[in-house]
Amino acid sequence: MEKSFHYYGTYCAAYLAGCSHEESLEICYSAQLVDHCSKTFLKRIGGPLSAATTQLTGEMTQMRFDVIRLMNITRIWASFHFLPYDLSAPVHKGGKQYRNKYRMICGPNSDLLVDTVNLAQDHGTQAAGLAMHVLADTWAHRYFAGTPSFVINNTNRFFVELLPSENEGVFEERPVKFKHNPRASDDLDAGIYVNSAYQPSESAVMNLGHGRAGHLPDYSFARYRYVPAWADYEEVLKDNPAEYYQAFCQMVYALKCLRGINGPFRKDMYDTAAVAAHESRIKTILQKRQLDDDTCCDWRAFGEELSGCSICDFELDAYDQEYLDAPESAKNETFLGKFILAALAQKGMVVNRIYASGNPLAGRSVDYDVRGFAGMKDFLPLIDYLRGGGELG
Repeated sequence: MEKSFHYYGTYCAAYLAGCSHEESLEICYSAQLVDHCSKTFLKRIGGPLSAATTQLTGEMTQMRFDVIRLMNITRIWASFHFLPYDLSAPVHKGGKQYRNKYRMICGPNSDLLVDTVNLAQDHGTQAAGLAMHVLADTWAHRYFAGTPSFVINNTNRFFVELLPSENEGVFEERPVKFKHNPRASDDLDAGIYVNSAYQPSESAVMNLGHGRAGHLPDYSFARYRYVPAWADYEEVLKDNPAEYYQAFCQMVYALKCLRGINGPFRKDMYDTAAVAAHESRIKTILQKRQLDDDTCCDWRAFGEELSGCSICDFELDAYDQEYLDAPESAKNETFLGKFILAALAQKGMVVNRIYASGNPLAGRSVDYDVRGFAGMKDFLPLIDYLRGGGELG
């Protein structure tokens, strides 16, 4: 998903869940920050590099891609953007490497999503926003995996977009044209989308996530069909407008859970009642064929109508100075400090689950609740964080 949904859409969901304007701003800021908290950002503020929730293109192009770095890529992208759906999924073909990668395929309503949302309980708006980013991406990034894999993530020429016709409910098929030109923009009218370069190597970074499908999975209006190798070249249909609406209703439900209204978060639950009065407006925004800047304007206008308050633009450096000025003993109490702890907790939990399933793709993990401190200074404050925290709402 893009900023329109992670920032402005999440603000709307938070407000409909009963959060105040100020809380909704902090939640949506944290949700969007997941797409910006790179090692480059953390170096600038002097934060722990292991709290990175994304990787910049420049960072990845400068890497030497050995096993350790591939594990680091997987830890970040599987934890925050491509949460695995079923780490013990039955796979009746291929070798162990294939089975491990197949089990990293992302999807909504997983056990890991339950763990993700409940992990944010009582840990403030930063953890709530981070969890909402992960939740939303399970819908947008469905069928792709947060680990480099040609066999799982590649696309081929049998990729078509479904376009609304003059007859309601009837769609016309148009072949999607992909091209690799990082300086170009998607041409929605012509159906030309920028994607990552073709690399037949199984673990090439170009085969990470939905890079081979370009931005199509991140567009709320997109409906498409394709034939991935992992599905035995059977067609897979993706209906983003319908699924993004489910994601929105699920965020409202989840945020109410974090406010102590619905109890612990459970799978396949959606607060459609709280959203019903706005269903037509939301679906209109989701189905509108436009680039993200225009979609941001639509979500922002909707959010400001809901709350009657102005929604400020996302500014990456909004909380930098507070963190930089805080003494070491107080950094964890700053806005960014709380976000960093939430990121460390989420990454630690997901990597632990992957490792415990017998899957080595994200590397080794230590269960800190059981084993205690294991020599990594970044996790010293995490132990206290997991035992306490601030409430939401």
